[in-house]
Amino acid sequence: MKKTTSRRHFMRNSAIALTGLAVLTPTVASAFTPSESPFDGYNPYSEAKKDLRTSIFNSNTIAVNGTIYKKDGVTPLSNALVEVWHLSPNSSKYRHRAKLKTDQEGRYEFITDFPNKEKGKSSRIYFKVSNSESLVFAELLLNANNAHITGEHWENNNQLGDKLFPKHSSSLFKTTIQFNLSI
Repeated sequence: MKKTTSRRHFMRNSAIALTGLAVLTPTVASAFTPSESPFDGYNPYSEAKKDLRTSIFNSNTIAVNGTIYKKDGVTPLSNALVEVWHLSPNSSKYRHRAKLKTDQEGRYEFITDFPNKEKGKSSRIYFKVSNSESLVFAELLLNANNAHITGEHWENNNQLGDKLFPKHSSSLFKTTIQFNLSI
């Protein structure tokens, strides 16, 4: 004889399952939604790499390099973690992201495709720089001819003096930007 479930038991079991799903969904979602970043697109599980380009044949690339300094703006900070991310070209997704460490002189460098921009904003690359003692978020604003900093970056890093403002140079197929930070 075939056992069938009554409609009442089916509805009760469905309600229990939906209630459990409703309770667990925010918890599961928050485990994958990094809320510690003030900028969209941050992913703490980024891959360690220096080349973020989708193709080496892309004609619109940016090489970003710089030095991470201690808060005094003079002493280079070795072994600091630099995390970067930005909108992928022609996309509204943050698929360009990486982690890298500074060398003994506090230097970092990476190469990437020119980022897409959000509506009403300029293109930008986001940074999270940290070590065992401190953490800082920053953004580098880009256009076709130059790189800029935000007012917040200026306020938090003005101890860098002449090293504060991004230095921009361009060749036929590559833009190079030097961007320094202090933490």
